[in-house]
Amino acid sequence: MIALYLKGGFFMHPILLVSILALALFCERASYLFFRLRLDTDTVYRKITLSLEKLNYRGALEECSRIEKHPLGRILKAGLLRSDRRDKEIERAMEEEIVREIPKIKGRTNLFSLFANIATLIGLLGAIHGLISAFEGVAHASDSMKQEILASGISVAMLTTAFGLLIAIPCLIGFYIINNKGEAIIDDLEHKSLSMFNLISSLKQQDREQQC
Repeated sequence: MIALYLKGGFFMHPILLVSILALALFCERASYLFFRLRLDTDTVYRKITLSLEKLNYRGALEECSRIEKHPLGRILKAGLLRSDRRDKEIERAMEEEIVREIPKIKGRTNLFSLFANIATLIGLLGAIHGLISAFEGVAHASDSMKQEILASGISVAMLTTAFGLLIAIPCLIGFYIINNKGEAIIDDLEHKSLSMFNLISSLKQQDREQQC
């Protein structure tokens, strides 16, 4: 494997650098999305809504504070802190918090596509360089050496192309995994924030009807 890598020439090195950067990015994003943001949001949300249904706003806020390191806790808390205000203000507060959290969840995900394209293009550049070198060598070589030089140049071209694709394909797979996980988290946050807003609005409406 190392022999093939060395045989591929100079352009194998930048492709290897791209692969290292892509792997580091995948580890960082996967650690954040799959581990740091790991939370049974359904169970936590159920506890918060149970407190609200009992009109225990303090208890609901305490539940949010327990998970404040998670975006869900911060979003729901933003709405609860404004539960005594107009519906529009509650909705706006949670929407602002969601907008603030999205870049943290989706951050740097598009770099996987960039790395995939860079690896592919460097591989193609290495292929073109190998073919140019081969044809230039053949033009100035003796008849006995032409076949060997041509084979060497084509080998470099194929190796750099293959290595570029070998790195680009996992980058695209990494993008799919990380992007889908991020989208799932955002969808869950939006769904629960909307449900929370509807519940608070409903409780306020019931309270107004009882006062009348």
